[in-house]
Amino acid sequence: MTGDFKQFLYQIKPSRSELITDPDSWTEEELEIGDAHFDYLQKATKEGIVILAGRSLDGTGPAVVIFEAHSEEEAQHFLESDPFVSSGLMIASLHPFRVALLRE
Repeated sequence: MTGDFKQFLYQIKPSRSELITDPDSWTEEELEIGDAHFDYLQKATKEGIVILAGRSLDGTGPAVVIFEAHSEEEAQHFLESDPFVSSGLMIASLHPFRVALLRE
């Protein structure tokens, strides 16, 4: 995306700590929500909205999505539309962000 877009980051944390500490604790419904979350971000990446999405693997660090939107309201809507967030499985916080360096 180009033009008058601003960059944002949202961090997601589990609503229950065992979602990180015990992968076997996920219910079938939660696994489906996880798949929908991945599909949502994959589609947004292909559309040029998401710059980067990923999570730490140590069980304590963050999961983040860095993306572009026209406004903070649009960014908030994008965050709230993430199936992880809309289902309540994860809790998210939104922050203005600016990528300073990006590997080609």
